[in-house]
Amino acid sequence: MEFAQPKILWFLLLLVPLVAYYIYRNRQGGAAMIVSTTQSLKRAPKSWRYLLRHIPFVLRCAALSLIVVAIARPQSAEHYTNTTTEGIDIVLAVDVSTSMLAKDFTPDRLSVAKDVAADFISDRTGDRIALVVFAGESFTQSPLTTDQSSLQTMINRIRSGIIEDGTAIGNGLATSINRLRESDAKSKVVILLTDGVNNRGEISPLTAAQIAKDLGIKVYTIGIGKQGTAPYPLFDERGREVDVVEMKVEIDEKILREIAQLTGGEYFRATNKQTLMAVYEKINTLEKSTVEIENRTLLHEQYLIFVLWALAALLLEFIIDRILLKRIP
Repeated sequence: MEFAQPKILWFLLLLVPLVAYYIYRNRQGGAAMIVSTTQSLKRAPKSWRYLLRHIPFVLRCAALSLIVVAIARPQSAEHYTNTTTEGIDIVLAVDVSTSMLAKDFTPDRLSVAKDVAADFISDRTGDRIALVVFAGESFTQSPLTTDQSSLQTMINRIRSGIIEDGTAIGNGLATSINRLRESDAKSKVVILLTDGVNNRGEISPLTAAQIAKDLGIKVYTIGIGKQGTAPYPLFDERGREVDVVEMKVEIDEKILREIAQLTGGEYFRATNKQTLMAVYEKINTLEKSTVEIENRTLLHEQYLIFVLWALAALLLEFIIDRILLKRIP
């Protein structure tokens, strides 16, 4: 509830002297009668009229208060918000080769990459996002969608070993570009994360990068993995982990930098979860969606209800005072 003329409410303070005068007058007493003794009057039962004697004054004060509130023009407000979002189409391309199971991240690179990507998606309200996974081949895990719940489910389903092993960076990028080819968004972005060197696939990474440039697609590349060596798990023929060995970390940073520079993106190196989170936060800052918000407020006058209650209070006061509580002439 809001008031168009809130200063009018100060007139409610007039009730203070009215109440004070009413109390003073009642203590002074009204008309007088001379009687021989008042003992019998003290023992006389008090009727319902005696109990109602102050009600007219209370109703009069209530009516006055309601009239003051009505003059102050109470209003109820309805707030409307119109939001127009100019989102960005984003493809997350994630390497799922067996090297992503390296334990230089806890518990491994792929698990951390999935967790950080899930947090990134939750911050991109209004954007369409797709998921692409690649190893020796590539495929679309999820098409472009704004359904964050579906995207989170698809991220959780990403596993290493679901496709032939290897690192086909060119194929992963080409599949991502294909997801954005028909997009009419003003901004189109690919975030490609890998921990290896391109050693598989029919498409060269730089060829795919040139196609992305021609289509106005910006590519951010992320090399994930510590410098030097990292502990890699070894598996038997049944897929059970049998040992962990230290192996040299090989990331084709030169190619990843060239892809990013050619398309107007940027290359990042993530050596732990904190730096990977910082990478996504920076990309989140660089690629902001445009959101236009229009706020409207619709006001409804509510004074009439207070006027009606004031009239009802005055009518009730008249009935009680002039009819039920009859005075001695």
